[in-house]
Amino acid sequence: MSKNNTLPKRSPMGGPGMGGRGMGAGEKPKDFKKSIGKLARFCSVHGMAIIISVFFAVAAAVFQIAGPKQLGKFTDIIKDSITESVANAKELLPPASVNLTRIGELAVLLIILYALAAIFNLIQGQIMAAVTQKISRRLRSDISTKINKIPLSYFNKISTGDVLSRVTNDVDMIAQTLNQSVTQLVSAITMFLGVLIMMFVTNWIMAFTAIATTVIGFSFMTYIIKKSQKHFTAQQRDLGKINGHVEEIYSGHKVVKAYNGMRSAQKKFEDINERLYTSVWKSQFLSGLMMPVMHFVGNLGYVCVCIVGALLVSHNKADLGVITTFMLYVRMFTNPLAQMAQVATHLQTTAAASERVFEFLESEELADESHKTAKLTNIKGDVEFRNVHFGYVPEKTVINDFSAKAKAGQKIAIVGPTGAGKTTMVNLLMRFYELNGGEILIDGVPLGELTRENVHDMFCMVLQDTWLFEGTVKENIIYSKKDVTDDEVKAACKAVGIHHFIKTMPKGYDTVLNDKASLSAGQKQLITIARAMIENAPLLILDEATSSVDTRTEVLIQKAMDALTVGRTSFVIAHRLSTIKNADIILVMKDGDIIESGSHKDLLDKKGFYADLYNSQFEQGTIETNPETNEK
Repeated sequence: MSKNNTLPKRSPMGGPGMGGRGMGAGEKPKDFKKSIGKLARFCSVHGMAIIISVFFAVAAAVFQIAGPKQLGKFTDIIKDSITESVANAKELLPPASVNLTRIGELAVLLIILYALAAIFNLIQGQIMAAVTQKISRRLRSDISTKINKIPLSYFNKISTGDVLSRVTNDVDMIAQTLNQSVTQLVSAITMFLGVLIMMFVTNWIMAFTAIATTVIGFSFMTYIIKKSQKHFTAQQRDLGKINGHVEEIYSGHKVVKAYNGMRSAQKKFEDINERLYTSVWKSQFLSGLMMPVMHFVGNLGYVCVCIVGALLVSHNKADLGVITTFMLYVRMFTNPLAQMAQVATHLQTTAAASERVFEFLESEELADESHKTAKLTNIKGDVEFRNVHFGYVPEKTVINDFSAKAKAGQKIAIVGPTGAGKTTMVNLLMRFYELNGGEILIDGVPLGELTRENVHDMFCMVLQDTWLFEGTVKENIIYSKKDVTDDEVKAACKAVGIHHFIKTMPKGYDTVLNDKASLSAGQKQLITIARAMIENAPLLILDEATSSVDTRTEVLIQKAMDALTVGRTSFVIAHRLSTIKNADIILVMKDGDIIESGSHKDLLDKKGFYADLYNSQFEQGTIETNPETNEK
């Protein structure tokens, strides 16, 4: 439900639009070693499990390395039997028998070696699967926790879709790499070093022959990795951008259709999609070259070993079993190189994903408030703005030296043209943003001395943009409030005139609100107003709370609002000036300053900016009676 009820270009509580860039600081040059280092430190909590998994991976590789040596002995036994049989034939003797007992012993030993290797590989795979899922769970949990700690200004610079991409795509990429690549890399290195040692132990001439062929593979692999790094970075960046664009267009699909913006939206999507295609194609093409190159190197190694081995055998410098052993070792020597090349490919993507995830996790947080001890409990509701200065960005001031006082229980209306700073004042009152200068006091205590949680507990609020989550009607109304009875929920709904409608729904208050639930904008707004009534906080904020309802419903809501505001200090932002005529004080804002203040009647008598603003609503055809002239 929430996705369809929010405007993607408008940050919470009306801050500047966040646009569709999708990366924030992601355009900076990438430091892959630093990113992988951060990931390694994050994974160090599971260090013991990873070490155990690595041990089993190394043991499995060792058992596999021991196999070819035994297979070489097979070849020598058979060769010796054939040689003896040929010699016996020349002397007219019976052919020699193969030493089946020895072959049987070698076969059993090989079965044991390869079985142990398979078992150890299975164990390390299970351990790493569990570890990687724990790590990905921690990453998602840390991101979820981080979202509640970073200031709203962060979301003015980064799209919602890009944040979602970091939680899903980037975390999944990290998990896959850890699951598949860590032990694979360890096994490959162990296999590479172990085979290298065994080759030199077996025959140093053929060992140098095999090494010479792999140098070619190393050269190509290094070159390919260097060239493909930038494309993997672009791939993750463009993936975040396309997620941001899709989320944005999907959320505002009706607006796009209504304004025939399908072509421009489609064109933008195709542009981003084309860039994503290009970066993915180039990164995958370059990384895809690694395996063919390594296979070519492996086959070249076969040929070279066979040629050199044949020369050695012809000069009685080696046995046939040595060639057999080396042919297996060459394959085992090049396979780790191919695996390391594949792991290097994964690590490049993971480095880009890690940088995006840790960039988010390391972004600036709200100031720590654990040292604050001041707490307001029995709140009267006196509010004072004292010389407040604020700008969403330092170079552009939105609020200039704003000062105002509201006594407990008063209804304060804030009016003015679009961009005057009305909603910004509410943002500051709720401490969604910090002041650049001045202070706001509640019951004489500066907000800066109170924790944000304490400040938020003082307010119930209804915003212009309705927000409903997937859950029952009752759960949406209660939200985070505890110990709320069914009678209290029904009383709140009756007060705003939505009880009858809810009773007509399939399961009444237990009807689940999701994408299939058909609610009008006004009905959604009424539910959020009922939520504010249930919150029952001493201060109330209404930000264009009746903007989505018809005139008749507005009258009903206005009565409920009047009852709701009794005994509470209320701040009402409204464009329909007829809804705030009974306000105790009306503050008229323009360009971040209060230019007029007073009651509705006093401001009309002044015939200033407010009077012009009020009368213009009737001149533009608003169908309601002007109480001052008794005309329509």
